[in-house]
Amino acid sequence: MNENKKLIIEYREIMERRIIKTADGSDTVAIPEMNVSYHSKHGAIQESMHVFIEAGFQYIINQSTNKPINIFEMGFGTGLNAFLTAIEATEKGIKVYYEAVEQFLLSKEEVDELNYTDVLNHKDLFRQMHECKWNEEIVLNEYFTLKKINENLIHYSTNQPFNIIYYDAFAPTAQPELWTEEVFKKLHSMLLPDGVLVTYCSKGSVRRAMQAAGFAIEKIPGPPGKREMVRAFI
Repeated sequence: MNENKKLIIEYREIMERRIIKTADGSDTVAIPEMNVSYHSKHGAIQESMHVFIEAGFQYIINQSTNKPINIFEMGFGTGLNAFLTAIEATEKGIKVYYEAVEQFLLSKEEVDELNYTDVLNHKDLFRQMHECKWNEEIVLNEYFTLKKINENLIHYSTNQPFNIIYYDAFAPTAQPELWTEEVFKKLHSMLLPDGVLVTYCSKGSVRRAMQAAGFAIEKIPGPPGKREMVRAFI
């Protein structure tokens, strides 16, 4: 059996996932056995907007004067970061190519339980994002093209350069293998010269791994419940 498939089967058999409400009223997915959740319990939408849209997408928009933007996301998860980006891109008329890697897929039942469209509307867009095929480039509208890849980041490779990397892996305590110098070297090679990587994690060991990989680090205010986050440059 393929090692990735074996890991996915083991994960699904062992790990219980629960949909929980966060402090801003939006849902996230929690995995009690790993003591992690897909978003901050202080607010899922609030965190995604602060860390990825405001510190990443809007930051690059302000630098690039409406040029097309390529985004890579580690951890498609619930699709919230992609959903918020698609809404922003469509409303601002900015063309976005969005590529995301996710190893452990949510079920249709879990996705249907999430309340993001109750808060943000755009129900058809959210449905299309989750129903479109994996491992294929799909044009969702004239401003947003999505490619979801069912793969482990360690084995992922691409020739596509990116303006922004949304780094949204589980915390280093849960997935230490995804916060290493080797991983950040791979991410560094994927960014365009004026690109940025944004992540909620500002742990000292993570910053040192980024710097060893060639990134310049900027610590900026974090979302509610977190004092700092990181924006990194090549």
